Amino acid sequence: MRPARPLRAALFKTLIYGAMPVYALAYLPWALLDRNGAVAACHAWCRFVRWAARAVVGIESEVRGTPPTGEVLIAAKHQSFLDIILIYGAVPRGRFIMKKELLWTPILGQYALRIGCVPVDRGKRGQAIRKMVADVAAGRADPGQLIIYPQGTRVAPGVRASYKAGAAALYGELGQPCVPVACNVGLFWPRSGNALRPGRAVVEFLPPIPPGLSSSEFLKRLEAEVEPASDRLMAEAGFGA
Repeated sequence: MRPARPLRAALFKTLIYGAMPVYALAYLPWALLDRNGAVAACHAWCRFVRWAARAVVGIESEVRGTPPTGEVLIAAKHQSFLDIILIYGAVPRGRFIMKKELLWTPILGQYALRIGCVPVDRGKRGQAIRKMVADVAAGRADPGQLIIYPQGTRVAPGVRASYKAGAAALYGELGQPCVPVACNVGLFWPRSGNALRPGRAVVEFLPPIPPGLSSSEFLKRLEAEVEPASDRLMAEAGFGA
């Protein structure tokens, strides 16, 4: 897989980040009146990014499996910004566990709050999750699909990284099914740099893990589901881990 030409990669990045404030302003009146407006803006931008990736740098994208529509936890493999876009674009009411510092990012921070993302201080995640669960139960917050990256950071293809206890704590706190997600997107949109490569980037929603497992059982099962599925998708794209 040869990288896309540097000018094409630069044009692609310019287009998608330049479009972000355009979509934000276009949807702003609706987003201020109704959270559905913010969700629609984010979904529209995700669709634009997928189109631009295909048209400019030759990255086709595919969502496999059955994206959940109910109130569930999504625990996903994280290889690049592209898996964020594909996962969020595939579910109706996605929201992320996010670092509180991201609230200060122009546009992104304000829209993240509006769509229901949960900003947390380091070391205070449990407190934030308990408040979110209580708000949903009391009707003060919309139910939806809570998305977490159990390895805590982007992990390059072929690299192994541990699954963090925070994902198990969240699974236990919510008492909801967990939908694992595998991907191969880091082969085409790396975690850093501009070496974008043409090809078919895939995220795959796997069968849900039922609630009620112990923390250790959950983490073991989650890793056993996500890692082989991601390896399979990468091998399908020609990558030898």
